[in-house]
Amino acid sequence: MLDATKSALPDLRRTRRFAIVGLAGLLASPPSFAGLADALRDGKSNVSARYRYESVDQDGLPNDASASTVLGRLTWSSAAWGNLTAGIEADFVGVVGIDDYNSTTNGKTTYPVVADPEGFDLNQAFVRRQSGAVTMTGGRQRILHGRQRFLGGVAWRQNEQTYDAVRIESKGDDVTLDYSFIANVNRIFGPEDGAQPADWQSAIHAFRGVWSIGDGEISAFAYDFDLQNDNGIPNSNRTYGAEYTGEHGGFTLSGGIARQSPSGDSPLDYDAAWYWVEGKTSLGGVTFTLGHEVLGSDGGEAGFRMPVATLHKFNGWTDRFLATPAAGLEDTYLTMAEDWGKVSLAATLHAFSANEGSADYGKEFDLSASMPLGESLTALFKFATYASDGYAADTTKWWLTFTYRP
Repeated sequence: MLDATKSALPDLRRTRRFAIVGLAGLLASPPSFAGLADALRDGKSNVSARYRYESVDQDGLPNDASASTVLGRLTWSSAAWGNLTAGIEADFVGVVGIDDYNSTTNGKTTYPVVADPEGFDLNQAFVRRQSGAVTMTGGRQRILHGRQRFLGGVAWRQNEQTYDAVRIESKGDDVTLDYSFIANVNRIFGPEDGAQPADWQSAIHAFRGVWSIGDGEISAFAYDFDLQNDNGIPNSNRTYGAEYTGEHGGFTLSGGIARQSPSGDSPLDYDAAWYWVEGKTSLGGVTFTLGHEVLGSDGGEAGFRMPVATLHKFNGWTDRFLATPAAGLEDTYLTMAEDWGKVSLAATLHAFSANEGSADYGKEFDLSASMPLGESLTALFKFATYASDGYAADTTKWWLTFTYRP
């Protein structure tokens, strides 16, 4: 049997060496210290907050979940010191009143999971260097690639997912290149380990290039997700693919394709595909979106996985498919969206089935309504219900969220 601790050591030593080299490059030739005090003094700070009530009714558990939580965030960014800037962001997540939910750390396993553990977390702490069209960022930071289908921040949860990384971005008129080396994933389950680890030590190489063409763009990506995760799920993988989106006479066409195989210490042996196609148009003030997404399977043995994606955005808000079934997943969905004055409404129907075999998983209906309550306050209501046809449990969730962002 593979000794995961021993096998991780060489990768972690390489991780440290890479990070040291990257940060040395970032800080090479710093400007005169004469302007440092001014850059710190002229920095800007900001305070934001988000309150949320979340309710979950999940078949198979004796209790329904009710979670009343608040996120408080303090953000500070320096003024420029030559071509360098810095930023720090601290989050606090706490319970306000009702705490009848399984946060993954509080031991309340008779309740459904609402993955918002309490605690203080350093969300970001980075130094950034701007040199012409090239930006280099080192430290703890957000990294959001495109739609966040493969690499994202999961900002829907109260504790955001960020990355300890060195990132290099080059932005031209028509081409953007983006490379990151990620040494640690700061997951939504932190700041302390619970049923899920708060962190994944890693040696991730993430590349994405975007080309603008007329009224659209093509993106290509290559990811090597080498994750030293210790929650029993072999998530390490290599994924290569491309996406396209473009306007065609009032119709928006989008699509993507990718291939995936194991990486790092994964004990799996599989080769799976992902593809997605979506069309969007507006009729009479209503925007219609019809799409089909496939997370493939290799003979029913292993499904296409996306361990650091913003998963809540995709395949239904009840989160029944955060982990791809071994037989894969096919999701056909229809969304209708319309603005009624200041209120933005959207409703989505999903039909889920297996990619390998002919099993129907279930259907889901999602509904959202949002509106501003002044310049700095926004209200959001969301509802989602999943009806199982044999996969996972019937689940109904609803949320009421107020966000203050000056």
